[in-house]
Amino acid sequence: MPSALVPDQITRVSAPDLTRDLDLLDDEVAKLLDFTQDVKRMPARYGQALAGKSLAVLFEKPSLRTRLTFELAMQQLGGSVVTAEGPIGAREPLKDVARNLDRWVNAIVARTFLQDTIEELARWSSVPVINALSDRFHPCQALADVFTLSERFGELRGLRLAFVGDGNNVAHSLMLTSLRMGVNFSMATPRGYQPHPEVVACARRVAAVSGATLSITNNPEEAVAGANAVYTDVWASMGQESEAEKRRQDFTPYQVNETLFAQALPDAIFLHCLPAKRGEEVTDAVIECPRSAVFGQAENRLHVQKALLLMML
Repeated sequence: MPSALVPDQITRVSAPDLTRDLDLLDDEVAKLLDFTQDVKRMPARYGQALAGKSLAVLFEKPSLRTRLTFELAMQQLGGSVVTAEGPIGAREPLKDVARNLDRWVNAIVARTFLQDTIEELARWSSVPVINALSDRFHPCQALADVFTLSERFGELRGLRLAFVGDGNNVAHSLMLTSLRMGVNFSMATPRGYQPHPEVVACARRVAAVSGATLSITNNPEEAVAGANAVYTDVWASMGQESEAEKRRQDFTPYQVNETLFAQALPDAIFLHCLPAKRGEEVTDAVIECPRSAVFGQAENRLHVQKALLLMML
């Protein structure tokens, strides 16, 4: 068995926090993906790498994958975890929350309703703050998604990833992270549900550097045609429950079913960040088909987040 690594032997990222995807440099994302392969292949090598360190996990929204994979990641690296649920900063200012936590723990992971909450925590915290989902970004999910693509296809550059559905936080992060790794990104949304213009403008700048292509359309068949991977997400995210019926009507033509999935390449995989509403954004036949990679994708949240914690702490 290989000897355990100590933190000083692990490459560090330059950013003090991961509040949004572009906090990491392009080469740091590439290194993280390579490092994740090693962490996944030889977990015992890192079993005590964060011994004596602790992580605070703060969740304003419910979570299965994000919460449990961060808790398990820290435990499997030899560290400890404390978790709190409920509004962050409701009983006291966010700057006070941050300056209490940074005296107790070595890093803060937060899932929030607002991106501003993440950024305010990072502003006042002297320890790393990691965005575990906000209304604008979901960087840890995108890192796991791109790692899943690299696992399945090897070389990322030149692949085509199609996202069909809402221009939401997952779409934002996936667009930015895939483009910077050279993955061509095509997206189909109903009118009125396009990704945020500022994120799109940023994505176009990223694509100009990487040489990847970005296409945003209202035609799902156009987006999916020739894709190596087809991705979708729920039509109404947490906090949008009041819009669920209207969204269901608007998004029904964007369901990833067998007919739409057939427009992708024969070896294309299906991806979904989960939880999925089967029969809405995706049919049961697609999510259960042999080319569905959703559960491997969910597993990879654990490995990517272990690598991220090791590189940030």
